[in-house]
Amino acid sequence: MPKLTKSINSNRDGQTALDRREALKLFGFGAVAATAGSLLSTETAATPASAKALLNKLSGSTNYGSGKVSIKLPEIAENGAVVPITVSVDSPMTKASYVKAIHIAAELNPRPEVASFHLSPASGKAEVSTRMRMAKTMNVVAVAVMNDGSVQRAVRKVKVTIGGCGG
Repeated sequence: MPKLTKSINSNRDGQTALDRREALKLFGFGAVAATAGSLLSTETAATPASAKALLNKLSGSTNYGSGKVSIKLPEIAENGAVVPITVSVDSPMTKASYVKAIHIAAELNPRPEVASFHLSPASGKAEVSTRMRMAKTMNVVAVAVMNDGSVQRAVRKVKVTIGGCGG
């Protein structure tokens, strides 16, 4: 009868391989270590203020205009892992007047920055689309930085039924 205390077996080629029980133990230790690491995380909770600070930093302004930026989002996102968003800005996109950048933030996501897009008159149209993850129901904020330094802003609330940020 073979000894059951040996946890590493040799295969036909003489190479050592873990048996199933030992592999499961190692996997379990890895899972515990990963969980402990996430529990010790020093990230702060997401707040609308942290998203606002991020957008202020990205846009270089705290003074926002409104009316030129529109956000297209579903009112209710069935799955927060893939929420489509389109941001458009009313701009002629000429050398004299154009959108330099569009920044998008989700206020209550663990990491509020969704995307930043840099445009020029060659872009032709001041409109960007992407998909984003949302942890829960929250406001999504888009800011557009114009070539003259002015900043336009729009906010849209989205209800999320199933969160997509693992939270």
